[in-house]
Amino acid sequence: MSKKNEIDWPVMIISGGLLVLFVLASIINVNFVSNIVNVTFGWSVDYFGYFWQVLMVATFFIAIFLAFSRYGQVKLGKKEEPEMGNFKWISIIMCTLLAGGGVFWAAAEPMYHFLSVPTYYNAEAGTAQAVGPALAQSYLHWGFLAWAILGTLSAIVIMYGAYHKGMPLKPRTLLYPMFGESIMKNSVLGTAVDAFSIIAVAAGTIGPIGFLGLQAAYGVNALFGIPNTFLTQFLIIAGLISIASISAVTGVHKGIQILSRFNVVFTLCLILAVLALGPHTFILKSFFNSMGSYATDFLPMSFYNGDTQWLGFWTVFFWGWFIGYGPMMAIFIGRVSRGRTIRQLVTAVAIISPIVTNFWFTVVGGTGIFFELQTPGSVSEALNTGGMPAAMIAIVEQLPIGTFLVAAFLIVTVLFVATTSDSMSYTISMALTGDSNPSSSLRVFWAVTMGAVASVLLLIGGGGIDALQSFIVVTAVPVSIILLPMLWLAPKVSSILAAEQGIETLPKVYKETASSTSFGK
Repeated sequence: MSKKNEIDWPVMIISGGLLVLFVLASIINVNFVSNIVNVTFGWSVDYFGYFWQVLMVATFFIAIFLAFSRYGQVKLGKKEEPEMGNFKWISIIMCTLLAGGGVFWAAAEPMYHFLSVPTYYNAEAGTAQAVGPALAQSYLHWGFLAWAILGTLSAIVIMYGAYHKGMPLKPRTLLYPMFGESIMKNSVLGTAVDAFSIIAVAAGTIGPIGFLGLQAAYGVNALFGIPNTFLTQFLIIAGLISIASISAVTGVHKGIQILSRFNVVFTLCLILAVLALGPHTFILKSFFNSMGSYATDFLPMSFYNGDTQWLGFWTVFFWGWFIGYGPMMAIFIGRVSRGRTIRQLVTAVAIISPIVTNFWFTVVGGTGIFFELQTPGSVSEALNTGGMPAAMIAIVEQLPIGTFLVAAFLIVTVLFVATTSDSMSYTISMALTGDSNPSSSLRVFWAVTMGAVASVLLLIGGGGIDALQSFIVVTAVPVSIILLPMLWLAPKVSSILAAEQGIETLPKVYKETASSTSFGK
């Protein structure tokens, strides 16, 4: 195990070196990098797309089974009481994942599906018939499956290894129940697991930071006439990274917690404002009807494999993005969830968070669909010409006090991405040291590094950020293999902990594995 705050230099060099190599190659020839990434992206979608679909569904249902069986009573983290209240806890979890998706995807994705109905559905685009399919497809991408892969089974296993067996808070601890302490010391496999997990989450965080620079600069230009130049984009990213660095330095119990709680309260205020000023009846009706469609079509949509090109652009892309976050989110959620039961963990992460997210998508995206139904082109023209930020502005500007609301939406977007940046810089630092309180300098280093990489990619043109977005899916390939054993390791460790806590008698097969080196004994 690592000494406190001792950096794992092989992991640091591999993960940081590959990111630097990606940036340098993009500076030299961004088209060459884009071509390579596109080829590997296509390969990832073709050969791993359906595997990811199965992995996502299996993770969700096994997590639900554990939560609502007797194992749901198991308390995680060797702590009698949680470190923070429910609202603070769920706020941190939600803000860490939503990032830029909290506003720009919420505005744009339902509109994209409304204007071009997903291939699974048979509905006329741009009509009232397309509302349910558009929202249901968005719910799939940001709903139960997406949240479950981020912090249910993997969080249970990481908390077992870290808090019940004394292993470090590193991605390799996910495989501790299989390999024991051998994966912790001088392990090529352990180093590879840590490095791939850090690369995946860094790429998944740098992408939203870069797109925020592009999107927020567009919004500032539309609102205040400030030129949409690289300087504007850079200043926005610099401000975001400053917020993230300060928050990361102060830690989970101060900056990250305060920022997350403020962000959720601010978002709730925006929801109430849009409901009060906008088409509240349409929003509420659409939410309940679309949730019904989502529930009815949940499994067929989840396993749909009829149009691989469409899936690669939408569903499989999202699955790759979320899977890439999986190991590091497990560490982060494990860090903030000590003293929680399995039932509380799964309910918060895989039920409450996705339902709130889906309602938020209905409030923002559903309002856009309402305006588009009333006046065709009022949102779609902006979306087609200016992309996601234009869609958000076009939607919100049609509400009373629209200019004020646009500014508020931009602020909440910056805060969403800042929360993700500070949480992930904090988590990467934990993964490199194995310590739950890594040094402030290391946290700031990673926050600044991710902002700097995003800025450099913006400087060389949009192709660098686009390539990174596709690269996110490529990095999910090894990470998905790391997450696969969670399907059987989480039930095993749940059974062992249930026996330790007097909830059930340990089955004979688990007694044997629990006493063997495979469980670190």
